[in-house]
Amino acid sequence: MKRMWRNGKIQCYATVAVLGLAVVISSGCAKKTVQGEDLSAKAAAAPKEEGLLTETAAPESAERLSPNSRSTWPLLPVYFDFNRSDVRKDQVNSIKSNYDYLTKNPDVRLRIEGNCDERGTNEYNMALGERRANSAKKYLVNLGVAADRLDTLSLGEEKPLATGHDEAAYSINRRDDFVILK
Repeated sequence: MKRMWRNGKIQCYATVAVLGLAVVISSGCAKKTVQGEDLSAKAAAAPKEEGLLTETAAPESAERLSPNSRSTWPLLPVYFDFNRSDVRKDQVNSIKSNYDYLTKNPDVRLRIEGNCDERGTNEYNMALGERRANSAKKYLVNLGVAADRLDTLSLGEEKPLATGHDEAAYSINRRDDFVILK
């Protein structure tokens, strides 16, 4: 009986030690942050995940970019669900805002760039990016924009905005960007 108590006591100590170690390890993990920029004002333009933006190559004019995307300001990006190319209901206002801009600026031509997260093969993501860009183009054409004012381009997974390998990063990378050509 004494031996069983001793073994049970040792087992209890071992369990406590393992749990303590797990707490120490998990509390030591660093959080991702964005250095030098407050993203709170930009949160409305993208999903609510902050701290995921990577530095990208500066375009001709950095002021031309919309917050949290490669879209030309004041155009807004449109975000997609995983493995989907249909425009989400919560993204309709972004498309309509872009439509309003196009109707007020009839000489403007756009390129709609379809983007994907890193999951899937390169070939699959290029095709999905193309479907996403065409979906946004079709939506704008149905609203009344002339199709010859809209070009599409698939970038697949090649131009991510967010780093990381989790849903927060993936959700920012699944998007269409709207770039003014003229």
